[in-house]
Amino acid sequence: MLSRDVIRRMPKVLLHDHLDGGLRPRTVIELAQAYGIELPMTEEKALEKWFHEGAMVGNLAKYLEGFGVTCSVMQHPEALTRVAEEMIEDVAADGVAYIETRFSPLFHTQAGLKYDEVVEAVLRGLERGRERHGVRYGVIICAMRSMDPMTSLEMAELALAYRDRGVVGFDLAGDEMGHPPKEHLDAFHLIQRGNFNITIHAGEAFGKESIWQAVQYCGAHRIGHGTRLKEDLMFEGRRVAGIGSLAGYILDRRIPIEICLTSNLHTGAANTYAEHPFRYFFDKHFRVTLNTDNRLMSDVTMTGEYEVAAREYGLGFEDLEKLAINGMKSSFLPYNQRIAVIYDVLKPGYARLRAELGLPRESAIATH
Repeated sequence: MLSRDVIRRMPKVLLHDHLDGGLRPRTVIELAQAYGIELPMTEEKALEKWFHEGAMVGNLAKYLEGFGVTCSVMQHPEALTRVAEEMIEDVAADGVAYIETRFSPLFHTQAGLKYDEVVEAVLRGLERGRERHGVRYGVIICAMRSMDPMTSLEMAELALAYRDRGVVGFDLAGDEMGHPPKEHLDAFHLIQRGNFNITIHAGEAFGKESIWQAVQYCGAHRIGHGTRLKEDLMFEGRRVAGIGSLAGYILDRRIPIEICLTSNLHTGAANTYAEHPFRYFFDKHFRVTLNTDNRLMSDVTMTGEYEVAAREYGLGFEDLEKLAINGMKSSFLPYNQRIAVIYDVLKPGYARLRAELGLPRESAIATH
């Protein structure tokens, strides 16, 4: 019943997707030719394979190397606008109704662009994509863990400056090893004082302590990845027998976890789908969402992530609908806009598919 076509047509919400991790290989080649940039290879399928193989080594630091190539072709306004517009077109074809895309403007200044010029070029492309394909969007500005804290503060200031023009939040990304989030407290305190939104990559390459710092020091409203929160669950065999204080805090306060199943295997955050904690989180009613992370590097789509959830964890039609609604409830859009997407786009979309498949009318879905 849950064929790939049915899953593709399910309206989805994507909260964790890196703009520089989702380029089309053909676009990388054409932009490299236009700007005189040398690539590892120039044949489309070979370059695509190069990105995929580099991502599948089970190590986050190695996984991140491909971004040097994608960022190298994203140094001009026209390139940034094109990449952003194509991203909207690609996720629209994948059934995505709302996306929050994230990037660090710092990585797009090698040719002399200023931070605001980078952001405005991306917003131009996103708006063109929305007008043509109907996908709503929000932008998350990233600071990097390895940055000087003063640079992180500049990224936070930039996010606040564009909060009424499409930017919806602030993130801290990059390799967790040796770079605790509390080093960037000035940036997070500025965001908090501005009544703005925070998500932080945490618990992907480092333990639950990273998640604890993200929440309790930095005030994260969402957690990116969060796989190592499993360390705060107590098991009897494969059954969760208890929940620690950190996991309990996240559960009780409905702090969303931005789970990226395929990417988590590629970066070594989990060795297999069976070892990934997604099913435990889902069963215990944590606010979990499914996401792509990096569509090019991990060769993944939201349809693919939903297929993995259905195949590996036995999720059915209503479970996948819950994930979409969880995602929209967890988005950084204002409340009234979140509700509008849920009741004007998500619920009608699932109702149409339910009727087409001859499924019973919607039961009382208790979203997590």
